[in-house]
Amino acid sequence: MTESRSAQELFQAAYENRYTWEPNFPGYTATVEFKYGDRVLSGNVVVKANLSAEVTGIDDEEARKAILGQLQEVAIHRVRRSFADTHGKNTFRYGETDATGAVEILMGGKSEGDRYKLRNNEVCHVHRHIHGIVVTIDTFSSHDTGAGYLSHRYDSVYADPTTGEIKSGKIVFEDKYQKVGNYQIISQRIIQSVEDGQPVTTEFNFSNIELLADRVEAAAVAV
Repeated sequence: MTESRSAQELFQAAYENRYTWEPNFPGYTATVEFKYGDRVLSGNVVVKANLSAEVTGIDDEEARKAILGQLQEVAIHRVRRSFADTHGKNTFRYGETDATGAVEILMGGKSEGDRYKLRNNEVCHVHRHIHGIVVTIDTFSSHDTGAGYLSHRYDSVYADPTTGEIKSGKIVFEDKYQKVGNYQIISQRIIQSVEDGQPVTTEFNFSNIELLADRVEAAAVAV
């Protein structure tokens, strides 16, 4: 019982060390450049205070959906939820400690079968069952924002939960962030994957990032 509580405390500390946006996050606008192979498209994006996102100025539907998907994925991970709300129905116990010193946490309860690894008060490995698929994520580098950590370079693999069959090849991500006001906003995401046996690089660059509150204030002053 003591071990279970200790595993929970360790996991909770790492969970609460993630960088998240404050509840009064105002949203932001940015210019986006989308690169896929030889294609380069530019447009504009807005992520609203409720974390919904919009992409304008890009007619290519596949490109628009790709940009929108990345914005939503980033925003979901910035949502601040209490540990109790997210993991209140889970139990925690220690697994093994690997050669790097990463401590394995095995989940029970609602998230039975999921497992994580923690190193330096950060989650460096995730193995989760999500919507009938197993996703495994390994993080190789991160940076401390002063208000929690953000992953910089990591990869993901999707597999069948029953057979273990790999559903997609390894996808490698590299993210960069820019501090705008009091918020860390993604400024670049590079994704490396394999399609039809060929390596593919997809790049999302965000510039001219402006908080929505600043835009509203500037417009009021102009009037």
